[in-house]
Amino acid sequence: MTDAAGYGLDHLPYGVFSTPERDPRVGVRFEDSVLDLAAATGRPEFAQPSLNAFIALGADEWAETRAALPALIETGAHRHPLDEVTLHLPIEVGDYVDFYASEQHASNVGRMFRPDQEPLLPNWKHLPVGYHGRSGTVVASGTDIIRPCGQRKAPTEDAPSYGPSRRLDIEAELGFVVGVGTKLGERVSTGAFKDHTFGVVGLNDWSARDIQAWEYVPLGPFLGKSFATSISNWITPLAALDNAWTDLPGQDPEPLDYLAVGERAGLDITVEVVLNGVVVSRPPYASMYWAPAQMLAHTTVNGASVRTGDLWGSGTISGSEPDQRGSFLELSWGGKEPFLVDGVERTFLEDGDEVTLRYTARGTSGGTITLGEVTGRILPAT
Repeated sequence: MTDAAGYGLDHLPYGVFSTPERDPRVGVRFEDSVLDLAAATGRPEFAQPSLNAFIALGADEWAETRAALPALIETGAHRHPLDEVTLHLPIEVGDYVDFYASEQHASNVGRMFRPDQEPLLPNWKHLPVGYHGRSGTVVASGTDIIRPCGQRKAPTEDAPSYGPSRRLDIEAELGFVVGVGTKLGERVSTGAFKDHTFGVVGLNDWSARDIQAWEYVPLGPFLGKSFATSISNWITPLAALDNAWTDLPGQDPEPLDYLAVGERAGLDITVEVVLNGVVVSRPPYASMYWAPAQMLAHTTVNGASVRTGDLWGSGTISGSEPDQRGSFLELSWGGKEPFLVDGVERTFLEDGDEVTLRYTARGTSGGTITLGEVTGRILPAT
């Protein structure tokens, strides 16, 4: 069942949909219907199979269009029932960068893999750590995920072997979509974050932990991450999150000047991790150490350009409590402490498992908005 109440006039997320009679085009969700913006406005940027042409127009155009939506919806014209449309990937993804912005997640991973060292590496509290991912394998919610194959070597094994991942995992994240790009050599300050960022999506960074553990030293994630990243069909515009901004939990030491942010630089968004219909975790995005504006500023501080449709992930969202961990790696503490799902002990993903990530936040009218959820089902390796 869909939560129509979370998709009222204070939300109005954008997506791409098609019908048997119409090719993919841009729409806006209102309750359990989709408004066909191409038909309602006649604007050519909405008669496209992605949002890129529209979001490239910039913040003034985003605001004007959003202000006009309630009147278009009120007419009742050009609206399609949600259950009669097909949803698609909402953007043509340019580049994809994934960060590591949760102190709790980074500390948990450090304790598991470096038990005799400090959980956080020396650079972690000085800059938002990230890696460049693979944009071509970003897929829309509802896409099945084929279990990846690759090299893996357990600590007890003498040599690596090839085969399906034995430790397939999720990472509950929030994704951010670039609307207005930059030129090579141009930097985006933390204060210019909203000028360049169109909105947010739910994001699941599927991870093959055994492949990742064997390959990641010394250059970081590669095949353990690049096989698939799922995002929601709906992009929530930043304007819908005006009431969700909150203070960061605190940064010590104080970041360098180019990473400086003021109050209300974090987001209060609640996440639910659902495995086969059972909620197994509720990670709070408000606990994230690094702010979205700091991630974008750090991405461009060396002069690297960003493009319309670029996507960056927050990294796994994990809170301080065991039931707030955003990955099965943490929930099962590396597979050593299984967690229960309907009385059954679980560690990593099994073939046939379905995972859904759900997101809610405070809306501008004082209620709760429901961000686009992300679902994926695991198929056997081929």
